[in-house]
Amino acid sequence: MKDLLKKEDWLAVWIGFIVIAIGCVAVLTGWFDFAAAKFSTWTLGETLTEKQLAKVVPLGQQLASGAFWLKLLRTFLVLGILFACGVKLQGGKLKEFIPAFTCLFVLAVVVRLISAEFTLNRYLEWAFWALIVGLLISNTVGVPAWLKPAIRTEFYIKTGLVVMGFSVLFSNIAKFGLYGLGIAWIVTPIVIIFMWWFGTKVLKIDNKPMVITLASATSVCGTSAAIATGAAAGAKKNDLSIAISISIIFTILMMVFEPMIIRATGMSSLMGGALIGGTVDSTGAVVLAGNALGPEAEQAAVLVKSIQNILIGFIAFFVALFFATRVENSGVGKVGAIEIWNRFPKFIIGFFVASLVASFLIQPIFGGDQVKAINGVLDQYKNWAFVLAFTSIGLDTNFKEIARQMQGGKVLWLYIVGQLFNIALTFFAVWFLLSGVVFDIPVLDLYK
Repeated sequence: MKDLLKKEDWLAVWIGFIVIAIGCVAVLTGWFDFAAAKFSTWTLGETLTEKQLAKVVPLGQQLASGAFWLKLLRTFLVLGILFACGVKLQGGKLKEFIPAFTCLFVLAVVVRLISAEFTLNRYLEWAFWALIVGLLISNTVGVPAWLKPAIRTEFYIKTGLVVMGFSVLFSNIAKFGLYGLGIAWIVTPIVIIFMWWFGTKVLKIDNKPMVITLASATSVCGTSAAIATGAAAGAKKNDLSIAISISIIFTILMMVFEPMIIRATGMSSLMGGALIGGTVDSTGAVVLAGNALGPEAEQAAVLVKSIQNILIGFIAFFVALFFATRVENSGVGKVGAIEIWNRFPKFIIGFFVASLVASFLIQPIFGGDQVKAINGVLDQYKNWAFVLAFTSIGLDTNFKEIARQMQGGKVLWLYIVGQLFNIALTFFAVWFLLSGVVFDIPVLDLYK
């Protein structure tokens, strides 16, 4: 019982539930505003069309708004108080954490500001800029000792994942039916097994938690899957940093070039969107890449990725089971259920509970529009938690250490070969299900 108020996993669950509960009450009752701060798109002076200009709000106008600063203060206080309570319960010192967190939050604000610029916002996600800001500091002037108490990557991202669970509705499976299941749920486990075999047997990489973490990041949804699987496999911080860094770099490349290649091959927008949803790691990048092919492709991409995201919890569970019983078991005795439970990342329970509440409680009672409105509020708190996490990853990452962990480039080759296998297998699944040769092509109404 002590673990419920002492362990990081459980504290991430409680913090996530608190944010979700307040967000639900705020939206459903209308008693108060709980919206977090968000920079609207702004520009440095690029020549834009009238349609593009309609989406741009001058930066000076945003900074002059009292409502914006009120939301920013609310965001800081909500996250600051909740994470400070979590750190205190874990035995941390508030006098060290609070000033460090304040500085980290300021860095997060800078990241959100940079990533909201029109051109940068179109091509690179805020996750990239958060990582870059952190890396620049850690690999140039260095991270001061007083800032380190706030660098709690896993705590922030675990909390964000619990909040994210509310947006993963099981109704998405019904919308895309067997098409999405075939693309997302059959391909993904095969890719993980292939990368595990290739990494451990062919490349002979000794760091097995790294192999399974990178395999999950490649086959599911990048960072979120890497965090969940890494926790289940006992991956170290450097393992996580390497897996996420490689995933982000190639996500950017695929986000830009995959839509171009799909368009050049003459693939239908429906097939192209499904291919993007099954192969591009980050959910945000999936939306951008799918949008480049049109509305139908964007919706197909989002549905495939959403269905794929549901696998995060299941994969984490089976990885915990596999590592406890096979990888790290000496064979002297059987591994009991308690060991598997101790290893299992508890925040995944929060992820599932949040999803179940949204799917089978809030949506049936209050309707889809209200769920969408709640997610509109929660999404920004999730994003702020992720920005804190990505910035922390950058601050905690040293290039020299990463180079040592690469094991002669084997980790990079693992990702490249695994991703190529993922693309080939996903393309076959997409062609088999959505080309019209074997099955009827689903109608557009499915995506509305």
